[in-house]
Amino acid sequence: TAIREIPAGQIKASSALVFTIISSALFMLSTYFINPLCFYLSPVALFVVLGYSYTKRFTPLCHLILGLGLSLAPIGAYLALTERFDVLPILFSVLVFFWVGGFDIIFALQDEEFDRSQGLKSIPVLMGKAKALRLSEAMHAVSALLVILGYNYGGFSWLYICGASVFIGLLIYQHLIVKPHDLSRVNLAFGTSNGIASVIFGVFVCLDIFLL
Repeated sequence: TAIREIPAGQIKASSALVFTIISSALFMLSTYFINPLCFYLSPVALFVVLGYSYTKRFTPLCHLILGLGLSLAPIGAYLALTERFDVLPILFSVLVFFWVGGFDIIFALQDEEFDRSQGLKSIPVLMGKAKALRLSEAMHAVSALLVILGYNYGGFSWLYICGASVFIGLLIYQHLIVKPHDLSRVNLAFGTSNGIASVIFGVFVCLDIFLL
C-alpha cells in the first residue's frame, strides 16, 4: 500500500478527490441513461465502494466491505440488462463476496504489523496470521460451494465445469503457497492466481452461454 500513488506522493490527495467526485458524478449520470432502477441504486453502490477505504479505521470486517463492493458487479450488470433481480446473479454476487473477502484477508497478512502499530483494524490484527488464514480458507470453501451451486441452478454444461474446476483449483493453490510463517508469495496468491481464476472462469461461463 505504501508504494501506491497517493501514499508515495505521485498524486496529490486533492487531485484524487477531484477525480473521484467527477467520476462519481459521471457514474450516476450513466446509470440514469441505463434504467431507473440502476439510477436509484447508484448512490448505494457509491457509498459501499467509496466507504470501504475508511473501514479499516473502525472495523476488522473491512475485508467483507471490499467483498461487498465487488459483489455488486454481477447483480449490477444483470440489473442494467434486465431491470430486475434474479436468483443466479445474486448467487454469483454472494460468491464474489466470499471470494474477495477471503483473498483480501490473505493480502492483509503482510500489513499486520503496520496496521497494528497505526491502530488500524483487520482480520489478521484481530486474529493473528494463522487464524486469519483459516478464516480465509473457510470463505473460499463457501465460494467453491457457490460455484457448484451456480452450475446446478444455472443449467450450465461441461464448459462451466472446466472453468469452475480451474477457479476452485486456483483457490486451493493460493492457500498451499501462503503460510503464516512464509508470506513471500502473497502477491502471487492475491494478484496472479485470483486474476487468472476470474478471467478463465468468466471466459468459460461466456462460452457456455453463447456456444451451447
